[in-house]
Amino acid sequence: MPKRTPVEFIENFLVVWDPSNGSELYKKGYYGKPLGIAKPKTPEFKVPLILDLMEGLYLTEKKLVTVYEGPSEKKMGLRRLRQVAKRLYEEFDEKYAVYRDFREKGLVVTPGIKFGCDFAVYKYGPGVEHAPYMVSVKKAKSTITATEIVKTGRLATTVRKRFIIAVPDLEKGHVEYLIFKWFKA
Repeated sequence: MPKRTPVEFIENFLVVWDPSNGSELYKKGYYGKPLGIAKPKTPEFKVPLILDLMEGLYLTEKKLVTVYEGPSEKKMGLRRLRQVAKRLYEEFDEKYAVYRDFREKGLVVTPGIKFGCDFAVYKYGPGVEHAPYMVSVKKAKSTITATEIVKTGRLATTVRKRFIIAVPDLEKGHVEYLIFKWFKA
């Protein structure tokens, strides 16, 4: 069984202190961000790797990392990690279901905050390509106005991305995707 990478929980982030362990995780799917390196040119770096809680939870479920917290380095289980993430993320369960679905399909998922959405999704990875998709997660019963769709569609077109609305069904364990394609009349 492969050795799990030790990760420290600090406030709202997870840190892989050992650069070689961080580089290995990064190589496995562009997980995390190397500290102080906005766009790594290579998957090897000599700085700690910062993971967000969603990535950490996924990697913990996959048995690739073990999360520790506090000076006593107490092991942080899945339940505790999920509780912390639920406090930080609005509608965490829905967003995590979408994150996990994309990851299980072999796609690379990063936060989409700079595009005003939940996720930026890559086929190959950051630094290799620009993210072709921007994704907003919505509950099945939520509403979206035509104005919101037009605003998001215009932004997606401007940054050359496809706009996707992801609607997870937590009871059935699957996600529906609505993808928008814009064209000139």
